Amino acid sequence: MYDLLDLTLFVAVLDEGSITAGAARLPLSLPSASARVRGLESRVGVELLVRGRRGVRPTPAGVAFGRHAREVVAGVRRLDGAVAAYSRPATGRLTLLAGSSAMQRLVPRALVSFLTARPDLDVVTAERRSADQVRVLAEGEADLGVVISDGPVPPEDRLGDDSLVVVGASGVELGDGPVSFAEIAEFPMVGLPVESPLQQTLEANLGDRAPLVRYRGRAVGLTAVVGLAAAGVGLAVVPRHVVDPALGLTVADLRDPWARRTLALRRGARPADGTDVLADHLRGAAEAARASVPPEG
Repeated sequence: MYDLLDLTLFVAVLDEGSITAGAARLPLSLPSASARVRGLESRVGVELLVRGRRGVRPTPAGVAFGRHAREVVAGVRRLDGAVAAYSRPATGRLTLLAGSSAMQRLVPRALVSFLTARPDLDVVTAERRSADQVRVLAEGEADLGVVISDGPVPPEDRLGDDSLVVVGASGVELGDGPVSFAEIAEFPMVGLPVESPLQQTLEANLGDRAPLVRYRGRAVGLTAVVGLAAAGVGLAVVPRHVVDPALGLTVADLRDPWARRTLALRRGARPADGTDVLADHLRGAAEAARASVPPEG
C-alpha cells in the first residue's frame, strides 16, 4: 500500500515544481522528502521526476502517477469532511413543534439562524396541532412549541397574530363583512393535505349542519394554497399574514371565534439546554416576518 504522506508530498512537489518547496508545504525536511520521493520511484520501478538545477518536472510516468495520487488525496479529504460533523460530539438535541402556519413562515427562518449560530446543537421539528403540542410538551417529550392561543399571552411569548381569513380570486363576491366558515364551505375550496394541523382545525370546526366541503385541490404549503385561490380554483382559509396584498385577492374576515388566533411560544416540562436560545431566534424570525409583509393598498 502507498503511504498517504508520500502521495501528498508528491502532489505538492508537482504543484511547486521543486522538492524543496513541496517539502515545505507539509512540512518535511528536504532530506526526508527526497528519501520519500526516491522510495516512491523504487516502489513503482520507474523514474517519476526529472531533476534539474531549477527544480523538477514529471516524467510521463510521473504525470500518470500524479493524476491518480491527486484523486487519492482528494478522496481522503472528502472522507475527512464527510465524518467531521460526527467527530464533534453534539452537546444536545432540541425538539421543536409547530403548526402549519409557523412551520412555513417562522420555523425555517429561525432554524437557519439558530443552527448556524449553534453548531453544537441539533433540532428536530414536527408539525402538530396545538392541542397535541400542549400534551406532548406537558409530558416532557418536546422542548419548545409554537402554539395557537385564543387567550392572553405574555408579551415575551407572543410571536404575532395568526387569525384566519377567507381568500378568493379578485372579483369573487364574499359579502360586505365577516363570514362564517360554514357559509363559505358551500363553495368549492382549496386547502392543505388532510393531515396538516390547519386543515384538521378547519374540519373540527365545520359543524354538524354544514355541507360537506368540496376541495378542488390540496397543496403542500400555504403559499401554494393561496396561489390556487388567486387563480380562481376555489376559496381558501389561511392566516392573514401569508396573504400578499400584491396578488389582488378578495379577502374577508372569518367571524368564527376560533378563527381569531395568536402564535405563542410554549416550553416543555423539561426543556433542554439551548431552548431559550431557540426561542430567541423564533422571536427574531417573527419580527423579520412582520417587517417583510408589504403594506396594504
